[in-house]
Amino acid sequence: MGISAGSGRRSSVYDRLRLMMVSSRTVTIVTLSVALGLFFVFMGTIKLTPRLSRDAYSEMKRAYKEYAKALPVLKKMGITSVLLRKLIGTLELSCGIVMTLVPGRPKDVANFVLLLVMLAVLFFHQLVGDPLKRYAHALVFGILLTCRLLIIRQGDDKDMVPGGLMKEVQASGDTKAETEQDKGKLKTS
Repeated sequence: MGISAGSGRRSSVYDRLRLMMVSSRTVTIVTLSVALGLFFVFMGTIKLTPRLSRDAYSEMKRAYKEYAKALPVLKKMGITSVLLRKLIGTLELSCGIVMTLVPGRPKDVANFVLLLVMLAVLFFHQLVGDPLKRYAHALVFGILLTCRLLIIRQGDDKDMVPGGLMKEVQASGDTKAETEQDKGKLKTS
């Protein structure tokens, strides 16, 4: 009787700690999602319109002209500096909105798309020989996007092993140990 009360107490403490860990993970994911989403909404808007900042918009236009000049293959494909800037700005804006407002897997897809955009932007900056201070933001936000994906993935792995897989094995009545024992035995009946 004393043992069950003690283990019940331990189980209760374990459950509380587990809930706190889940909630801190959730808080981290939500915070990263909203912060990253708002940043990309802002950056996408700056690439698309001068309403937020005329200086930043003019700087974006100039930078994308350099990127288009550095990659002649874009011109052969019919992609101008204006189209490239608008394409990347639209991707950043739409994925930023998804990261901020939409729950579930679409948020992870938006995260992945933004990570690819950040890699492309880093490539463009390296191609034209920009100093680190010009592309440090892309590097930092690329790392943050990667961290968010890793945190999400870590949670998916934890949920899959104990809950889903073990319950399926127990429900079918077969365990790994039983099947391995059966392989080594000859049936005589």
